[in-house]
Amino acid sequence: RRRRHGAPPGGAGPGLVFLQLDGVGYEVLRRAAADGLMPTVAGLLERTHRLTPWRTDWSSQTGASQLGILHGSSFDVPAFRWYEKDTGEVMVCNRPTSAAELQRRAIERTADGGLLTLDGASRGNLFSGGADQLALVLSVAARRGRANRSRAGYFAYFRDPANAVRTALSLVAEVAREIGQSLRARARKVTPRVSRGGLYPVIRAFATVIERDVVVSAVIGDVLAGRAAVYADLVAYDEVAHHSGPRGRDTDQVLARLDRSLALIARVAEHAPREYRLVLLSDHGQSPGETFLARYGLTLKDLVRAGCGLPVPRRAGRTRSGAEARAAVLAALHRPVEEAGEEARPAPGSDPVVLASGNLGLVSFPEVRGRATREWIERAHPALLPTLAHHPGVGFLLVDGEVLGPGGASARLDVPGAAEELLAAFGPGAADAVRRTDSFPHVADIMVNSAYDPETGAVHAFEEQIGSHGGLGGEQGHPFLMWPTVLSDPGPEPVGAEAVHGVLRRWLREADGPQIPLTGGDPVREPVREPLRGAAPQPPPERAREDHRPEPESSGTLPSAGVPAPDETR
Repeated sequence: RRRRHGAPPGGAGPGLVFLQLDGVGYEVLRRAAADGLMPTVAGLLERTHRLTPWRTDWSSQTGASQLGILHGSSFDVPAFRWYEKDTGEVMVCNRPTSAAELQRRAIERTADGGLLTLDGASRGNLFSGGADQLALVLSVAARRGRANRSRAGYFAYFRDPANAVRTALSLVAEVAREIGQSLRARARKVTPRVSRGGLYPVIRAFATVIERDVVVSAVIGDVLAGRAAVYADLVAYDEVAHHSGPRGRDTDQVLARLDRSLALIARVAEHAPREYRLVLLSDHGQSPGETFLARYGLTLKDLVRAGCGLPVPRRAGRTRSGAEARAAVLAALHRPVEEAGEEARPAPGSDPVVLASGNLGLVSFPEVRGRATREWIERAHPALLPTLAHHPGVGFLLVDGEVLGPGGASARLDVPGAAEELLAAFGPGAADAVRRTDSFPHVADIMVNSAYDPETGAVHAFEEQIGSHGGLGGEQGHPFLMWPTVLSDPGPEPVGAEAVHGVLRRWLREADGPQIPLTGGDPVREPVREPLRGAAPQPPPERAREDHRPEPESSGTLPSAGVPAPDETR
């Protein structure tokens, strides 16, 4: 069929489709393929693809990872949300204005537009990657006027009445499914558990139905148009795993539906004007565990305020942690003057800003210009650091280039080997990840990573999530990269999203399509582009079944064997 359509325009080689399965960790994908939950993924791994994990930075969340993957820089993104003293603003990665600013900073740092600057399409992402074709891209959503194409994907999809009706019915079914699953979890007293009421059933349905359908439809359009590179984010698993846990019946059903979406894209690719190679990847994993609030009866903000001697809610004050924090404050305030440095203690300032990003917490003192030193914190709030470091739900702190652990343990990051020993339980590379974050201009005054149990893989999220990511500990830091073997091996386990960006750029060069530089400073040779000719429209499901032919196993292109028809994907 591809020969019938003719050669790709301009002599370009195979196109690449990058599909990000948001939040799916390496072990989760491997298990899902082995257990038959994702037969399309299993078929790819048996015939044409390979799978490897990669390691995130300390900030194991979509904002940092996707910015690094698409734009080649995750510098100065310490968490999902953080406070910037120079502007007095809280940056949040999924806020349109923040996403636009982060993308601008990355482009300025790399002097390059992004991974998708040449004939690329960005679908359902936080950032554009430099693509000209955009749909549901958050970094351009803050724009107003006709130039904003971020919402075009919705309009194009729902303009078809069949799409609108089918997705509306699926939306209602998903809301009912979530309500049923939530009631069943409560009836069975499943633990850990978080509240799943309010608007959450609708939010989940949007992520698992509307966003999925619109993004898959846009990718299909890009494939039939013959675009050189497409990057799309499917967020369904991540949303459900936060509230249902990373593994279980709820998330297994989401993985199965995602697999059917992959199968649909594979089947449609048979009718594209060029061959396509499919690359699957994720931006982070998910670590299970009871929330910090559920385990200890108070939030991280309550604990910080108690350690600073500030008022806390009555329920928090009655907990063991709150009582210990108050006792530590009283003991610290009654120290002798020469020990406490009473004459040098700063005057009381504004309340600390406490933010949470999964199992990573950030504490900032707005009254301090620049980063607060450990000496200043100990003078201003003498009980705070001991209260945090000794708490059983806290794994370690980062304060002014120094890592503080339980039992009074401490290690300077500039002393070789010291931090590696203290952070050994958090896995290889933990000290390097913390050291990199310590160099960021907007790192918080105190970075708090929750405790981690290596035997169970559990962490304690500072948000209300029983499947969380954002810090160090467990599967959250081990996403996956799955590629066709006709492309070069990515080498040893890539470390950091910026390293993954370099691998994807190399694969785009190998596809013999747009000549994309390995770095922003390399020369760019653009291919000759001509209008697409002979592109066939998508056939109806009946014809797609009749024309089915398996691809050669060594091609590395999207396979067709065992792929269900489009009407079987809902």
